[in-house]
Amino acid sequence: MVKVLEAVPNFSEGRDLSKIQALVDTIARAGVDVFDWSADPDHHRCVITYAGDPSAVAAASIAGAAFAKEHIDLRAHSGVHPRVGALDVLPFIPLRNLDMNDAVEVAHRVGVEVAALGLPVFFYGQAATPPGRGLAELRRGGFEALKEGFVKGRCPDLPNGCLHPHPTAGVTCVGAREVLLAWNVFVGGLDVVDAKAIAGMIRERNGGFTGLRALGLHLPGQDRIQVSMNLEDPERTSPMAVFERIERLVAARGGQVLETQVIGMIHDALVLPAMAGRLHILDLEPARVLSHRVNQHVQGRLGMEMETPQDS
Repeated sequence: MVKVLEAVPNFSEGRDLSKIQALVDTIARAGVDVFDWSADPDHHRCVITYAGDPSAVAAASIAGAAFAKEHIDLRAHSGVHPRVGALDVLPFIPLRNLDMNDAVEVAHRVGVEVAALGLPVFFYGQAATPPGRGLAELRRGGFEALKEGFVKGRCPDLPNGCLHPHPTAGVTCVGAREVLLAWNVFVGGLDVVDAKAIAGMIRERNGGFTGLRALGLHLPGQDRIQVSMNLEDPERTSPMAVFERIERLVAARGGQVLETQVIGMIHDALVLPAMAGRLHILDLEPARVLSHRVNQHVQGRLGMEMETPQDS
């Protein structure tokens, strides 16, 4: 029985491609299958998606944390995306023959190792106690809000009694969750004030779509406007319904939707031909569809097991 755990860490480096490639290589050497990675200089952030046996995914994640601590300095970091750590968020997602309890167990085990590196750890999502802690409350004010020390009600889970973040690498948020959709919709003819207003109307916190987190951003390097979103349960909340609401809100302000960018792997909910065409998805190809890559990964591991000589 092939067990597949996924991790989708977000690192606070989106500009130095040689450093990002070294980070990807560090993770791959732990024996995981790197499905995808992407970087954005305006967000100053890279996202790496990898999967494998839980033990290999745990080892790769610890190696990535150590690399981030050594090579990413938040004192010189600026970008449009909120962040509190060099390794900002580290979620674990059960994909095949695992359940959420397994993902939580790995998150807690990795959290202990990350804290041992000197990086304070906050648990979020299903790994928090009680489950359900969100990232927004942990990242409010960014790394700069933590530099003077932790305040009551906002202290890390590990190590016990920790008073300050790491001086250059901040803290790390380690979580367990189901598959989500991270995506950006680029719009034309509007300014960032419009984008922020649209994001405010569609996000769950303000009475919008269930499980949707949204930000309106201006990307100065590209001089483009985007609505940046995480949709926590694409099966429960239709991405097309979200997209169509954005289209209407954008059109009402005299603008237009230009294209959709998916960060990480593409969820099956987006790959129906009619939907993919309507969303104007960038880089839509089988290698980026999550279910396709998971099936390839499982078949590859089954083939390796069949080729392994058995003890006589």
